[in-house]
Amino acid sequence: MKHHEEHHAKHAAHAAHDAAATPADAPATGAAETPAPEAKPTEPVTLTADDFKKLQDAAAQAEALRDRLLRTQADWDNYRKRAIREKEEAVRYAAEGVMEKLLPILDSFEMGLQAAKTATEAAAIAQGMQMIYTQFQNLLKDVGVETIDAVGHPFDPHRHEALGHQESAEHEEGTVVGQMRKGYKLKDRLLRPASVFVAKKSEGQS
Repeated sequence: MKHHEEHHAKHAAHAAHDAAATPADAPATGAAETPAPEAKPTEPVTLTADDFKKLQDAAAQAEALRDRLLRTQADWDNYRKRAIREKEEAVRYAAEGVMEKLLPILDSFEMGLQAAKTATEAAAIAQGMQMIYTQFQNLLKDVGVETIDAVGHPFDPHRHEALGHQESAEHEEGTVVGQMRKGYKLKDRLLRPASVFVAKKSEGQS
């Protein structure tokens, strides 16, 4: 019994000695270490004379494209500014051509007024007024303005403005029988509707 206890004590002492001799940060038995990758040496790039020439040509083409792009952008900016300026001027002076054609009519009015002061016959004044009226009608025709025919035509709410109704046995109901003020259109666009009176059935008509 005593011999067995001595043997057990010696075995425990050896185990403690081995544990003290082992470092705390020693790697675990069987753990594999990953080796660091080896850096490969960079091989120098060798350019031939032909390769260098191609690089120079490519750089020159890139610079030429850049210059062309800058010029195109500058041209576009100039065009845009010019278009805006021309549009503003067109709106501002849109009536310039018509005003130039109105000036001779104004001259005729002034001469007619001067003549009317000394005229002794109404016929002379009427003749001058007719001349001015003809000038103005020609001007309207030149710029595309036309009168709207109303009397004798069916009432059209898109071209006529009804001022009232008149009984008429000679016209069908809804026909324009009188006109107070002429209507005008500029080509296909209505400038002013004609102010008209529209026929309706007489009280005695069924």
